Formats: sequence, structure tokens, C-alpha cells
Amino acid sequence: MTFHSTPPKRTQPTSLPTYAAKDLTEGGDLAQIVLDDQTYTLRVTRAGKLILTK
Repeated sequence: MTFHSTPPKRTQPTSLPTYAAKDLTEGGDLAQIVLDDQTYTLRVTRAGKLILTK
């Protein structure tokens, strides 16, 4: 498993951090997201939907 630096944030008028899914997946369909000691998989479907699984 390889961890990359945080992708650049997209400028939005809101104060919430916003990331493009394609930046997180580096143009692919999968990314891993780690929260504490849990790893989650973010998947972009063929229909352009996002699925987050443990």
C-alpha cells in the first residue's frame, strides 16, 4: 500500500475541505482512505457514483 501526499484542494465558497474524487484516485477508479487504524476503499463506479466501503 502506498500513501501519497494530500491532493490539492479545490477552491469552493464553503469552509469545508473539498477534493475531486479523480484527484483522490489519481485518475483511476480506486483510492484508500485511512481513518485512525481503519482503511476504507473509495470506488468510482462506471455510472460515476462513489462507493465507500470498509
